[in-house]
Amino acid sequence: MSSRENMTGAAALVTGGSRGIGAATALRLAQEGADVAITYVREKEAAEEVVRRIEALGRRGLALRADSADPAEAVESVRRTAEVFGRLDVLVNNVGVGLLGPLDSLSLADVDRVLSVNVRGVFLASQAAAARMERGGRIVTIGTCMSQRVPGPGGTLYAMSKSALIGLTKALARELGDRGITANIVHPGPIDTDMNPADGPYAASQAAMTALGRFGAAAEVASMIAYLAGAEGTYVTGAEFSVDGGHAA
Repeated sequence: MSSRENMTGAAALVTGGSRGIGAATALRLAQEGADVAITYVREKEAAEEVVRRIEALGRRGLALRADSADPAEAVESVRRTAEVFGRLDVLVNNVGVGLLGPLDSLSLADVDRVLSVNVRGVFLASQAAAARMERGGRIVTIGTCMSQRVPGPGGTLYAMSKSALIGLTKALARELGDRGITANIVHPGPIDTDMNPADGPYAASQAAMTALGRFGAAAEVASMIAYLAGAEGTYVTGAEFSVDGGHAA
């Protein structure tokens, strides 16, 4: 992939790609020329709509039902993408569980669910993808601004799970660097999505925590991911990128 001027001919998998940052990323990668598979759990119609939009751009799209909390499904989604497209060049670990709440309210089931999706599922997908990638592959993982600055109570479990991905990313960069495969992590701030709308009940306080005083758009995060996944990102690895409006400033 490093020899191409864009992503034409590349194959990508975006986990949790039926809406929000995942959907915006899938469409941006397709605009750059990649064939794109996405995973979903419940949003089948939304996932199929993303695939239709990918195909309208002249690229191949694929919607895979896969719960990243299930180890077998996390790995199978990678295998199926490589099987259908004949290769795998880019993995975007976007899927995540954003469970927030007071420390004493979090159950063992909550801990297991968040860690199984946000940490174990990401590790297994990255492991499976690395085994299939040729030289020049890309792994981009979505973290959170809360791994750099936790502005208030209630984020213990979520921040812990996403912070683990920083260590994973840096270790992957070292592990895979001799194969020309890069690994980077992107930390979004408050982003206007269905799960966290810019006009929601907590939006004003979130926007006030940023230097720019506003929510970001999913497309703004997707543009950073596209840079890291594309030909211009060949010498960038093991790095953290904040797309947070200055939340961590």
